[in-house]
Amino acid sequence: MSDGLSARKLRHIDACLTGPVEFVGVSTGFDWFELPYNALTQTNLADIDLTARFLGSPLRAPVLIGAMTGGADLARTINRNLAEAAQKLGVGMMLGSQRIMLGDDPAADAAAASFEVRDLAPDVLLIGNIGLAQVTDSLAPRLAAALERVGANAVAVHLNPLQEAMQENGDTDFAGSLEQLARLAEELPYPVLVKEVGHGIGAAAAERLRGMRIAAVDVAGAGGTSWARVEQVVRYGEVRYPAVADWGIPTAQALMEVRRTLPDMPLVASGGVRTGMDAAKALALGADVVAMARPLLAPAIESAAAVVDVLGGFVEELRICLHGAGAADLAELRRIGVNG
Repeated sequence: MSDGLSARKLRHIDACLTGPVEFVGVSTGFDWFELPYNALTQTNLADIDLTARFLGSPLRAPVLIGAMTGGADLARTINRNLAEAAQKLGVGMMLGSQRIMLGDDPAADAAAASFEVRDLAPDVLLIGNIGLAQVTDSLAPRLAAALERVGANAVAVHLNPLQEAMQENGDTDFAGSLEQLARLAEELPYPVLVKEVGHGIGAAAAERLRGMRIAAVDVAGAGGTSWARVEQVVRYGEVRYPAVADWGIPTAQALMEVRRTLPDMPLVASGGVRTGMDAAKALALGADVVAMARPLLAPAIESAAAVVDVLGGFVEELRICLHGAGAADLAELRRIGVNG
């Protein structure tokens, strides 16, 4: 199993680097809104405070490096470069799916090294990852061991029924998964974050999380990378079902729906967050932090410094957006809100 998973991860990386994997007919929805510009801002750009806390950890900026990969040698390079950049910038990091670590064969043990980044990122909020399709009655102790091995602070359970339906031999039976998720959140000695992979969590899904012991939700909306598109490129060499590939809840809409449904839930906005302005709008709309993944993939293959260049520029643009809106910190940005 581990060798097959590793090979698939490499095909995913190649598709994300070279294939037509972005949404075509759906935008993130951030273009529906404008951040108010204030020509009489009373802020000093150098003093803008972007600090935040998420899942109990301090962040120098309200940013997470989104989940990407794991399990292959190239994945180790990517994850370690991302982790080193996260440490330097003071942001959080999500790991790719740790499913490959759950076996007891030598290949699974070897693959675990691709997730081990704590030596480079001792202070980073590190969030592990597992798919909802892998959540079973017996998962909690094995997942806890995998999270402990990598030094994770929390775990994200990713919801991806559309991706799995497009994947060759994907996991397509989600019957009973809601009860399994609730049980895992109760049994696991780590905070559990629930996330989509890029097709969005909206009001209907958020309502089903009500009352669960969930620490946060990553809405992971449509408008960025379409994993239904990625899986078609990997499986068929083309996008055979374009309507399905462009199916999802735009990120801004997902964010607003989940915020209304679960008003006190810590929220991550991801899915096509490409600029500091996107991030500013997401934070003004109610996100606690934002996450970015695919734009960091190619830099992460190159070096940690390349990741710092891209992500550092993203954070600096976010800082400029607060300054131009007249917001000295994130709380003030949320009070100002957006027009639209």
